[in-house]
Amino acid sequence: QVRLVESGGGLVQPGGSLRLSCAASRSIFTGAIMAWYRQAPGKQRELVARITRPGYTSYADSVKDRFTISRDNAKYTVDLQMNNLQPEDTAIYYCNKYLATVYDIWGQGTQVTVSS
Repeated sequence: QVRLVESGGGLVQPGGSLRLSCAASRSIFTGAIMAWYRQAPGKQRELVARITRPGYTSYADSVKDRFTISRDNAKYTVDLQMNNLQPEDTAIYYCNKYLATVYDIWGQGTQVTVSS
């Protein structure tokens, strides 16, 4: 079964932290560069971070030094540790393989709201 399940979102005050988790099916995860994306209201989905199978990472400038992506190749999971969250980080967060398109399977995402 091909699927992606994101979790860990919530409401947090500015400066707070959240850790998102994503469970992917083996067919999506194995050998893939995995990534986290986000979509804010009225905006297009954007790439937040990606990680190769050996663990090389890359981040959007807007989250660099605040977010950390990691993966567990044995468990088919990819996490996103988010620190010093700001209101502009408010979005629905999704995980998927890198360069996934609208024609790929997507999960429901997890809502992150940063507000005082």
